[in-house]
Amino acid sequence: MNHRAGTPAMPDDLVEVSELIHAYYALTPDVSIPSQRVAFGTSGHRGSSLDTAFNQQHIAAITQAIVDYRAKEGITGPLFIGRDTHALSRPAETTALEVLVANKVDVRVDTFADYVPTPALSHAILTYNRTGPANRNGGGRTKPSGPGLADGIVITPSHNPPRDGGFKYNPPHGGPADSHVTSWIADRANEILAGGNAEVLMAEPTAIATYDFRTNYVDDLGSIIDFDAIREAGVRIGADPLGGASVNYWDAIRDRYGIDLTVVNPIVDPTWSFMTLDWDGKIRMDPSSSSAMASVLTRKDDFDILTGNDADADRHGIVTPDGGLMNPNHFLAVAIRYLFTHRPEWNEDAAIGKTLVSSAMIDRVAESLGRELLEVPVGFKWFVPGLLDGSVAFGGEESAGASFLRKDGTAWSTDKDGIVMCLLASEILAVTGKTPSQLYAELVDEFGDPAYERVDAAATPAQKATLAQLDGDAITVDELAGDPIIAKLSEAPGNGASIGGVKVVTERAWFAARPSGTEDVYKIYAESFAGPAHLAEVQKEAKAIVDATLAAAGAGDSDDTELDDATQLDDAELSDADEVDDIAEVDADEEVDPDEEADADEEADADEEVDTPGQTPGA
Repeated sequence: MNHRAGTPAMPDDLVEVSELIHAYYALTPDVSIPSQRVAFGTSGHRGSSLDTAFNQQHIAAITQAIVDYRAKEGITGPLFIGRDTHALSRPAETTALEVLVANKVDVRVDTFADYVPTPALSHAILTYNRTGPANRNGGGRTKPSGPGLADGIVITPSHNPPRDGGFKYNPPHGGPADSHVTSWIADRANEILAGGNAEVLMAEPTAIATYDFRTNYVDDLGSIIDFDAIREAGVRIGADPLGGASVNYWDAIRDRYGIDLTVVNPIVDPTWSFMTLDWDGKIRMDPSSSSAMASVLTRKDDFDILTGNDADADRHGIVTPDGGLMNPNHFLAVAIRYLFTHRPEWNEDAAIGKTLVSSAMIDRVAESLGRELLEVPVGFKWFVPGLLDGSVAFGGEESAGASFLRKDGTAWSTDKDGIVMCLLASEILAVTGKTPSQLYAELVDEFGDPAYERVDAAATPAQKATLAQLDGDAITVDELAGDPIIAKLSEAPGNGASIGGVKVVTERAWFAARPSGTEDVYKIYAESFAGPAHLAEVQKEAKAIVDATLAAAGAGDSDDTELDDATQLDDAELSDADEVDDIAEVDADEEVDPDEEADADEEADADEEVDTPGQTPGA
């Protein structure tokens, strides 16, 4: 933890916007240098113009590759495009429009030239494809590709630092693109770059059609959130967009539904000078980080529910007067219990989706509800098919990203929606009379109090490569921290997809080990329902089990390095499960580093959780 974590940003912490923009146009990438190539995962291409990783040539090549992909797939409907508040987002949007217009793509920009949150763009794609000409006889179901269908581009690096840019493609299903799509686009973009962008068509972006993302999204929120309950209960809501794309949406929500809502900080500043520093001393708009949310937390007693969103509003942070900033795992469990007992029109067979490094509290809640649990690898893309057809009613990641179905059981968004998750917290309070943190305390009374933490352990490149492909059956031990092992997983139970590592489960605890995509370490996620002391034992044995298994697999001798609970992660290491900083997500089923999920997510989009090693996420 940096000694300045949670303190206000100082002038020396701020990026020089003019230098960012100058570098965007002035620097030319060299595709022979890996860090300057397009790395387009399900969270898109990310990087900084200052590092020659996010420049005009990149965006022109990526956009031309998307045009070529649309032609290959016969996608002929409109392409919705939106951007967040990062400094590099506007020039990237201009470049993309120049390419799209030259290629005669029917592109739609925001009517008011406003910022566009990721969930609003996903909502626009789904709405068009459900009601548009391509689906007039399709029963309201969105097809995967084909004539007349819409798709979209979101220009955002999510909660990454102000120096970064991001560029993401959402196909007609409205959510993060799958690996076969992103691999094709990345390969094609790099081919174009290698040819000096000679294949890129560009023209003055004029006569562009518009779409009112904000009004269409806000007016439809009543189909997923019970605003009558919120209004009648008089819930006092404070919403902090953290300088992100949702800044103009919250006032519109208040005015449309007549609720008591205050935007606590309406400032948009591409340097994010108003932020407090994240755990590593950097500016990062992570609403699940107590360090990044430090200034917001000073107002926790001013509202019944106080919320935060990241720069593209696909993540949420929930603050209550009694509990402060909720751990994302805790709110997911509460949200699931509430929704599946207050949405009578949902299909009785609809499953609960979680990533395999999310809390086992969710497993216990799912069992108590009699619902199927769909446990998938890190990355929100895995929830898309189920959210689209209604077979998954809720999909959530431990890194504060989630979405769920409309009240009638149909698709709302197939990308993470931090806005509806924040509004859900107020609905929960209005309907139950209890804050989400109070309801989590009830879950603890019912199921136990899990201790959850992520730590890092040293690993050579060879060991990381072996871990990414390790089979769970290669683990020969039968016990973990005194308990019999009941599962050794290398594939996710919910869909059989590779997890890019291993997960070991007992009745009271579990750990998952996955290699880092940017450092010579592997991550150990662990949880115990037997308390912190037992968790420490699980972590210690987890390292021993993984190291011994790697050595037996011929990955070289493991060293005696202790678990590192004080590692300061590089920017590129941080982020969702649907999202990592400065690096694109790489799918766990590919041979390259599986941890490059960007939420994370992002997905890290790996979507990877932006938590401090040795610290519970959201703590």
